[in-house]
Amino acid sequence: MADDAGPIAYIARTHAWYDALGTGNRYRYAEHVDVPFTRLARPLAQSIVALLTTAVPYDASRGDQSVKAPYNAAAKFYAPYSLPSEQDHDLRVGHVSINRREMVDDANCWFPMPALRRARASGRVGAIARHVYGVPTNRSQRHTIEVDAPEVLRRCQSDGVDAAILVPNCPVCHQTMSLVARHLEAAGIATVVMGAALDIVERCGVARLLFSDVPLGSAAALPGDPGSQDSTLALALDLLETADAPRTTLWNPLRWAGDPDWKRHVYDGSSLTPSQLQHHRDELDAQKRAAHQVRDRTLALNDPPKPSQPIPAGAAPARLSNDTGE
Repeated sequence: MADDAGPIAYIARTHAWYDALGTGNRYRYAEHVDVPFTRLARPLAQSIVALLTTAVPYDASRGDQSVKAPYNAAAKFYAPYSLPSEQDHDLRVGHVSINRREMVDDANCWFPMPALRRARASGRVGAIARHVYGVPTNRSQRHTIEVDAPEVLRRCQSDGVDAAILVPNCPVCHQTMSLVARHLEAAGIATVVMGAALDIVERCGVARLLFSDVPLGSAAALPGDPGSQDSTLALALDLLETADAPRTTLWNPLRWAGDPDWKRHVYDGSSLTPSQLQHHRDELDAQKRAAHQVRDRTLALNDPPKPSQPIPAGAAPARLSNDTGE
């Protein structure tokens, strides 16, 4: 296992994990040189701020989605959603691949709406967008860029959003949110990603990243720690105001209060026996089937929105899934 003193190299870790499972066809994470950048059009205290999440509304019909339950692909979603921001929502992360041994049942870790409401009450932000926007974790970068990101932008523009806070969870969530952040920045909406997978976000290239060196699923706060909720959000808001160039990364000084060796357990197949690896292969295959069923139902019910730009003649059709990389 690599040195655990610094941030986890999630790209290398996920590649090694899926190599151990024998999936082949290594996932190629998004990489960009140029990064769009938008400054706030008006002071943050006068701005409308949106919260974007890869969490999903709880649906009991889709099986166990508690934080300690196994990864549940049946709870995935494949189209953006909007929910009224003034209402409370039970949003969960059971549908994404994260290290559940460190998870605690505290949605503030992945959905910082209470902290954002407190920031509004104090005058730190002008207003919260009328809706919360859910962004599907799609391994197809092209589908994210050409279908999901334009739809999220349309919803933000409809609500008059000036700035957006994007909170990813799993490795591919970090790529998805980075791609969406790039699209919003190019359209004139300032963004900040609150993330825990430094290498994936910086490889994709975003305007602003608040990096927290904590387990996936806890990029917005430490579990059961109200002070960390407000301090982490405050740093993200500061970054929205002070960044003067793209690729501005700020490190959150918070330190994980749980298992000091938590990094050693992330996507680590080095100590697994052949029978244990086979169990994980079988489990992965079952989750693929469940995810494909959800995807196919989604496509059957919804005609995909048209891409924002014409697809060049002869271009390959957008893929909705790649079975490795998360």
